[in-house]
Amino acid sequence: MKRFFLGILAGIALISCSNDKNKPDAYGSFEATEVMVSSLATGQIMKFDIEEGQVMDSGKLVGYIDTTDLYLKRKQVIETRDATASRKDDVTSQIAVQEQNRENVLVEKNRVERLLKDGAATQKQMDDINASLNLIDKQVASLKIQFGGISSQVSSIVQQIAQLDESIRRSKIINPIRGTVLTKYAEKDEVATYGKPLYKIADLSEITLRAYVGGSQLPYVKLGSMIDVAFDKDEKTNTHISGVVSWISPSAEFTPKTIQTKEERINLVYAVKIRVKNDGSMKIGMPGEIRFMNTSNQKP
Repeated sequence: MKRFFLGILAGIALISCSNDKNKPDAYGSFEATEVMVSSLATGQIMKFDIEEGQVMDSGKLVGYIDTTDLYLKRKQVIETRDATASRKDDVTSQIAVQEQNRENVLVEKNRVERLLKDGAATQKQMDDINASLNLIDKQVASLKIQFGGISSQVSSIVQQIAQLDESIRRSKIINPIRGTVLTKYAEKDEVATYGKPLYKIADLSEITLRAYVGGSQLPYVKLGSMIDVAFDKDEKTNTHISGVVSWISPSAEFTPKTIQTKEERINLVYAVKIRVKNDGSMKIGMPGEIRFMNTSNQKP
């Protein structure tokens, strides 16, 4: 009889040991890096070709916001630039005329200087010629100042055109990353404002399991180490896949309230992220569990 009870106790111990070995080391849920795509312009959405669940490449034009006002303003500013730039040509011509006048006066000055030496000209004639040269130099200096001012105006107008071009570019809705559209927040013909969310997208080709481990388990978790990740296949079985530890929290925190028991929630744990390839089976928010591939931490 004594041997019988000892056998029962041994069987219970073996079952308990087996259950401990099969128990996951940590639990968590799958998540992905989600990108919120917002409007960079204000106006009516003229085109918006996306649907939830659609997979899109990065750089794809998915829509645009009305740019009629921007286009008309740009056209007006370009006309102003051209009209202002034409004034530069006029000032350049005036400077050329004054430079020619100066050459003519210099010729006359040389002639009067020779006559003055021979006593055939007066000092007043020379003074008048020098005054004419001085006036021409001041006129040329004034014209050059005008030319510089016009150049500054043209440069400022060019900057306005560049700003309008950038505003027109920002009116295009361009998908930033390759991924799957998770949520759509706007529709064609609606009015968008700057910063309004248009849709949310995430790359689901790789997905991350965020799990929580206790301090005693940290020695088995190393950056870059392989982890066995499991998630529900059906009611009784799990699907297993290998993952790589990509991040370990540097500080402890209380177990999230999503953990079932109160005893577990008051424990301090460390968050870890395990990156896995996704064949489409794993979804954001789906629960998962991990088991360390290093079996030295398994209790007998």
